[in-house]
Amino acid sequence: MTETVTPQAINRFWLDEVGETGWYVRSDPLDATIRQRFLPTWERAAELAPTWAATPEAALAALILTDQFPRNLFREDARAFATDPLARELARAALDRGFPQRIDLPARQFFFMPFEHSEDLADQDRAVALFQEFMPGESLRHAQIHRDTIAKFGRFPWRNAALGRSPTAAETRVMQAGGYGALVSGKLSLVDA
Repeated sequence: MTETVTPQAINRFWLDEVGETGWYVRSDPLDATIRQRFLPTWERAAELAPTWAATPEAALAALILTDQFPRNLFREDARAFATDPLARELARAALDRGFPQRIDLPARQFFFMPFEHSEDLADQDRAVALFQEFMPGESLRHAQIHRDTIAKFGRFPWRNAALGRSPTAAETRVMQAGGYGALVSGKLSLVDA
């Protein structure tokens, strides 16, 4: 039987070992490490994560497990988004309990990311409002780009292939121009897409 990973182990790994400089960088070795160390725990997320929601630190670990890790575990695969609904449920409960304010920056953002990852405009509006209030700056800019993408397309074009969706002509233009990276760098504007 696989040993159960604790919330403390997830936080130590993601916050200390990987750290802010590695959170959003595509890395095959990091993805392999997450698969080796955390895939069995992710497979039990529906059972484990809700039991971890009682403290800010454990709720943070549950959000990392359900919202961040699947993006590393299953790049370019629909499973990358499989636990997004659970992550949003956990994030809502954590917000209701005031947990984000009890977690230091920059880790606080993981309470808001499930809304930024949602393809629902109301969730996107919530993400922008949360980043505006608690983490203005670069994180807010990313939230605004996500929100504007959903406002324009109703979905993220960069997920179409993984989810087996046919792109529109405008989505194809976005992807041919470089997708999310082109929006972040300013090489592409959603107005022009």
